[in-house]
Amino acid sequence: MNLPRLTLFLVLATGAISLARAQVYPVTSLDIQQTVQKTGEPRAGLNSLGSTMRIGGKGFKDGLGTMAPSKLILDLKNNGVRFTASVGVDDSAKGTEGSVVFRILGDEGRVLWESQPMKAGDAPVVVDVDLKGQKTVSMVVDPSSGDQPLPVDWADAKIELHSNVYKKVDANTVPAYQEPAEILTPRPGPTPRITGPKVFGVRPGHPVLFTVTATGDCPIEFSAEGLPEGLQLDAKTGRISGSLKEKGDHAMTLRAKNASGEASRPFKIVCGDTIGLVPAMGWNSWNCYANFISDKNIRDAADAMVSSGLVNHGWSYINIDEGWQRMPQAKDPALKPPTRDPSGRILPNDRFPDMKGLIGYIHGKGLRAGIYTSPGPLTCEDYEGSYKHELQDARTFAEWEIDYLKHDVCSYNKIFRQESKPGPSNNLTKPMDPNSPEYRAVLQKPWRVMREALDTLDRDLIYSISGNVRDWGKEVGANSWRVSSDVVDSWLEIENGWRMSVSEIGFDRFREAERKGGSGPELASPGHFNDRDMLVVGHVGWGKSHPTRLTPNEQYTHISMWCLLASPLMIGCDMTKLDDFTLSLLTNDEVLEVNQDPLGKQADRVSKKGDLEVWSKPMEDGSLAVGLFNRGYLPADVTANWKDLGIQGPRKVRDLWRQKDLGDFQDAFTAKVPRHGVVLVRIAPKDNSPAKP
Repeated sequence: MNLPRLTLFLVLATGAISLARAQVYPVTSLDIQQTVQKTGEPRAGLNSLGSTMRIGGKGFKDGLGTMAPSKLILDLKNNGVRFTASVGVDDSAKGTEGSVVFRILGDEGRVLWESQPMKAGDAPVVVDVDLKGQKTVSMVVDPSSGDQPLPVDWADAKIELHSNVYKKVDANTVPAYQEPAEILTPRPGPTPRITGPKVFGVRPGHPVLFTVTATGDCPIEFSAEGLPEGLQLDAKTGRISGSLKEKGDHAMTLRAKNASGEASRPFKIVCGDTIGLVPAMGWNSWNCYANFISDKNIRDAADAMVSSGLVNHGWSYINIDEGWQRMPQAKDPALKPPTRDPSGRILPNDRFPDMKGLIGYIHGKGLRAGIYTSPGPLTCEDYEGSYKHELQDARTFAEWEIDYLKHDVCSYNKIFRQESKPGPSNNLTKPMDPNSPEYRAVLQKPWRVMREALDTLDRDLIYSISGNVRDWGKEVGANSWRVSSDVVDSWLEIENGWRMSVSEIGFDRFREAERKGGSGPELASPGHFNDRDMLVVGHVGWGKSHPTRLTPNEQYTHISMWCLLASPLMIGCDMTKLDDFTLSLLTNDEVLEVNQDPLGKQADRVSKKGDLEVWSKPMEDGSLAVGLFNRGYLPADVTANWKDLGIQGPRKVRDLWRQKDLGDFQDAFTAKVPRHGVVLVRIAPKDNSPAKP
């Protein structure tokens, strides 16, 4: 039979249309382990606690159970049709406070659907969202009140996709928002630029180990006008050595000269009782290798610090964290006892055959060396600690020429509990009052013992302590003290209650000491700094290396916040895998100057509007370093008002990441800030005079 041409066209067209159809996928058929959540694990067909999903008394057999806040991103490959689910707080949370908001976000974080605040016991809410035109869709749950994680359910969650018989179309999850790793830091020019701290502290009679650093084309010749008697400067390496006999401040001018030009900068050496006048900058082995470290790992890191050029920007410490000691109960032959020699001297394990030689290797590159111990009998991973050997270990560290000591509480907690509660080891008839001087004395005891041991040495060691130090790190003579749990490379996630996200540590724990009765940011001063743990940019992994899970914008926020908060900056990544983006984060001299400012002040939050926050740090020259932060899912305008900053009148604003002047502003500055991002600026009077309120 011969059909008319038009009829044949309609038949073929109809047939083609019939070949296209929609496929429905349960969300749980995808890789739900890409879910990022604050605690626990995502579960398929169960709530996050492992029980049947129930929302408002109604049970469900399928769906995704998470612990809010949480986020899962689905890659639709432009074939999305519809998303459906029934959502709510799981009934297992009944009796708890707090509420959450469910959101479906499309491309670029655009809100496609949003629930009202929901709490435990509320009836399930049906979600039905058109996905046409969306490349990705994000299933997001955020707290709307309260700070306790809540079990939440995406019951019967399904996505509908276009498909056809010729080409199967599927979907999957992705680990995070895909952002370009845009490098904002300009490359250094050929002309010298002196970098690093503008002040250095040393105790009378103790050796000085300081290297003047600069960027620019090599070779660079260094000199100093006003260098005090007793000190020498190597013109080729920039290393200042020698010692000072008497207390006093020594102001000088540093100079760096090469074929392209010359640079100068004021510098001061303060000989007195306080060292570590600016936060320490260096590398620590833990976030990369955990306790699986060796002499080679440390030498490789020192080599990379120099070859990468990081050393030219003021990075100076190479710190050996836990894992260099022997282990009383070791199975690995390299770690087996004895942990100390017959005289009680601590012994490195077989992976560190020549500790003094290793430290000499680090010093030979113009760097400084750090080491790790615990006030308890054992470290956190059960290596030999310094309990009842504090003076002996301190002297051993000095003999090795160590420059930095990390003192981590670990097993001392058990001793503390024994000493603060009734028992055979003390005369207590009832537990100590946590607010009493006696309790405080027991709490501080191990830190004071080590401080006294360090004070007997003929060299300076930066003293960094970690544990339940709360608001008294400065009181026991520490140069820095941890104010948070360990950091993990995540924006939201908390793992096992002791590893915390960048967002939590950076923003929400900024008044850790103040919340517990101390004075928070006011504790920071030259020689004494609140420590927010090591950096999690680059390849990290605690023995299992992977690229950081932080997005590029989150990494800019991470570095900016740690600099504003005057936290010690310890690189935690694999130094042998440094990429251009990571290097750009760590080599922006104008950003690092915020951290290294001699005034030693810590930023504080001056305004907060939902997810938008402004933080301000006073600088020695009277200017303000100001961070405009966006913790939300969408780009947003963030405004720094002069009134909130305590200033008035015309001000000039400079973008520190881009190292670019933005112009003059009368009473406020507004910037478009990306999701989870920051704009970091320096605000100064127009006439370059000190800032005045």
